Amino acid sequence: MPLAPGDTRFSFALLWTFATFGGFLLSLLLIEVGEKPDIGVVEAAIGGFAIALPQGCLLKQPIFCVRWVLSSLLGWAVITATGIGGMGWIVPSTQLLPLRLLHGVIYGTIGGFGIGLAQWLAIPQPFPWAWRWIFVSSASWAVALPLGSFVGSVLRHLTQLFLGEVMGLAITWLVVGILTGIDAHKLRS
Repeated sequence: MPLAPGDTRFSFALLWTFATFGGFLLSLLLIEVGEKPDIGVVEAAIGGFAIALPQGCLLKQPIFCVRWVLSSLLGWAVITATGIGGMGWIVPSTQLLPLRLLHGVIYGTIGGFGIGLAQWLAIPQPFPWAWRWIFVSSASWAVALPLGSFVGSVLRHLTQLFLGEVMGLAITWLVVGILTGIDAHKLRS
């Protein structure tokens, strides 16, 4: 029995979330999570590839998949090179919660805009709604990054283990997958 009979939008959003989160888990095998200065351009590009590939496999056209993966790689490399960092694999160096939340919103908005812009370049034109993807990505990261940072900070404080921060990053990617998945079904049109 299907999870959501007749609602392909929900089914695709669920698949997109699974692909995004699964890509993040795969990226953990390839790169090391660390504090802000620890993640370089190459690591961010590898992590971006690990996430973009399963997302791209959900898209209908093979050319679109290749363009999606390449544009995502480029986006992650550029935002990491500009100093924002590999925001899905780094934890803030400060433990001050208000500062972490503020940085999460700022870096999430800017970084999500950069990733959304890079991925927008891959979307076949003319989709009249394609420009929305930039703002969906930006808003998703602006919500997910401070939320994951909050959870990571609390878990690290409670357990005294860095693993708490990794769990916060996992929450970040899960939320990004859910929020972008709501709109990502339009990419298959």
